[in-house]
Amino acid sequence: MEKYVLDTNLFFNMEAGLAMGEKTQEVVKKITYFGKKIKKEKKGEFFMPPSVVQEFLSFFEEKKQPFIEEFISTITIKSPDYGKLSFSAHIFYRLIEEVRERSYRGLNIGEELIKEAGRLMMGGQMLAKKDFEIKIGEVIKRFRERYRQATRVGFLDSLTDLDLIVLAKEIDGFLISTDEGVLRWGRIIGVKELPASVWRLRLEDCLKIHYYPQEKDLKANEQVSR
Repeated sequence: MEKYVLDTNLFFNMEAGLAMGEKTQEVVKKITYFGKKIKKEKKGEFFMPPSVVQEFLSFFEEKKQPFIEEFISTITIKSPDYGKLSFSAHIFYRLIEEVRERSYRGLNIGEELIKEAGRLMMGGQMLAKKDFEIKIGEVIKRFRERYRQATRVGFLDSLTDLDLIVLAKEIDGFLISTDEGVLRWGRIIGVKELPASVWRLRLEDCLKIHYYPQEKDLKANEQVSR
């Protein structure tokens, strides 16, 4: 029985090649379809840590929609046991928290210095505060993007990311994510993974089906489940 630990980005990153729909609602319904079927046939199970469930729900204004509640009822919500593994997960948590705090501290300092440099380069010409903010805004925008690329891409930058990895390690499950940092650190820690682009094929192979469920199949499945 295979276990899959799901990341939030699977439902919102439409460029990941998941092939389960073009909109979030379609993706949620189709993952629910596979989750129910694979669990019923005792071929697999979908897991999400509570922090990831909260993150998932935060993207919806109306969290009580039937397709959302049905998805939540399909998955197994499980917190990782932080002290169960051979490495100290607590150290990683403290490290990531501090790195995140230092990152934002550095970002604020960088913005202050950019503004100071802007004032110096104006050669004494005084601008109104609003005009100055507009003038320097584009520089800050570019700075933020480059800073984010340098400090966050390819790294764990939240405790939610670590929850995914620790849980996948604990239950010996496949990590399913499109986040470069999550996947990179999952490899470092030794977690199994599946590229999002081939996950559907894996599920179909487990279920011995070789077609992609259409909307009518989903509706039929919903009727049977009721």
